[in-house]
Amino acid sequence: MAEQRETKGKNAWYKAVIIITVLGITAIVALVTTAVLQNKPLLQKYKYGIVLDAGSSHTAVYIYEWPAEKDNDTGRVQQTHSCKVQGAGISSYSVFPGQAGASLKSCMKEAESLIPLSRHHETPLYLGATAGMRLLRMENQSLSDQVLWSVEEVLRSSPFSYQGARIITGQEEGAFGWVTVNYLSDRLKQGSGTTGALDLGGASTQISFVANQDVAEESAENAVTFRLYGNDYFLYTHSFLCYGKDQALKLALAQQTQSGDSSVLDPCFHPGYSVDRSYFSVYSSPCVMAGKPLVSRDSFTHVGAGNASLCQEVVRRIFNFSSCSFSRCSFNRVYQPPLQGPFGAFSAFYFVMNFLNLTSGSLESSREKLERYCSRPWTQIKQQHPDVKEKYLAEYCFSGSYILSLLTDGYNFTSDTWTDITFIKKGAPAGLEGGVRTGRGDIITRSPSPLETTPTGDRTFRPLRPWGPSIFTSQPYTHTQTHTHAHKHTHKQIHMHMHTYVYKLYDSMTASTPKP
Repeated sequence: MAEQRETKGKNAWYKAVIIITVLGITAIVALVTTAVLQNKPLLQKYKYGIVLDAGSSHTAVYIYEWPAEKDNDTGRVQQTHSCKVQGAGISSYSVFPGQAGASLKSCMKEAESLIPLSRHHETPLYLGATAGMRLLRMENQSLSDQVLWSVEEVLRSSPFSYQGARIITGQEEGAFGWVTVNYLSDRLKQGSGTTGALDLGGASTQISFVANQDVAEESAENAVTFRLYGNDYFLYTHSFLCYGKDQALKLALAQQTQSGDSSVLDPCFHPGYSVDRSYFSVYSSPCVMAGKPLVSRDSFTHVGAGNASLCQEVVRRIFNFSSCSFSRCSFNRVYQPPLQGPFGAFSAFYFVMNFLNLTSGSLESSREKLERYCSRPWTQIKQQHPDVKEKYLAEYCFSGSYILSLLTDGYNFTSDTWTDITFIKKGAPAGLEGGVRTGRGDIITRSPSPLETTPTGDRTFRPLRPWGPSIFTSQPYTHTQTHTHAHKHTHKQIHMHMHTYVYKLYDSMTASTPKP
């Protein structure tokens, strides 16, 4: 009996030891598991937005994402993907409008594969068209509407939340380019000095900068007021349609082909360059069609001479400096106040000057470098840049000369103020390399916001619903708010109160292009 009791006691002791050991091991495993889980990052949930930037030369599709949990805090929007649509800009499909929408399908399919299926229905989708479509609308309103309708049909058929397609105004393009540049540098958030914006596309160019309020006294159409982060900004902005680099080249060629000769010796192209061009390719644009010479031939031979100094003289002739009814002008009788502060030059300003290695240094050194570049034989230029399409490569001499003339002769920069210009690569659509964040998670992209204003009889201006590519925001947009002019002189005011006037990307407008 004693042995049985001793055996039972040992068994009980062994059981207790085993239980304690198992519990200890379980506790250790639990602690280790907890520690691992605490250090293991949780899968981040994201929301997405799609922006189609329909420029004059091409269309690009951009995908953005931001943390879904931080909509009301400080979530940062990131551009995660871009897709360049094959072919030219949508305005080039005016002869066959139905093909404009079809051109977008490949990139839209790509977007479908990259954005999680569960997010498709809530992903806002926008398209904004710029100066190329403004020109087409100027030439033929019906064709412009048909192109937009074709685009809308394709975008509506996508699984995403289609929010609209429209042509933005030149003033929007200029003003909100300024907003973007200053958001990128956090200047608006800090309430510090601002940076002017210089934008150059294929069909238009814009200049925007903070100026004195007497701008409204001389030229109300170029005056815009912003209220951002509790600070008021009085902005001068102007957009020159037909003065993007592609249309400027047509203007320059039109100047040189007025006699209708069979060949043109052009100082803006390299020595040895020779290409046959049709007169239609030059004069088909609304910017130049009124000046087409009465010639029987269909084409001319475009021959390069490679002289940047003479090219500058050709370029200057496309501007009108003959008269100004204001206290001061830029060109074409357009008022421009004195330049103020530093400037950021982007889009084609950057890409051309970066290719030519002219983004730094003095104005004089830039002219000297360009002179040497333009004088190089065309065969040598092609050998040095085999990966660049010849059409674009051939135009860099002209584009560089045009930029120098536009900035100095046109916008009135001098040798002393040239270094105030910083050529910046902002990304696409002109921005958001890694995202732009404001204090409340309001995100600005390049594509300008259509905070349009509608004048009413009592001189009150009410912002219309904004268009998504410009503002990704955490606060709903208040459509009914108005602002009455406080200034003695009336001028257009656009008030962007980030806390009230903008809307959630995924809860945004439902306006669409009317069917023609």
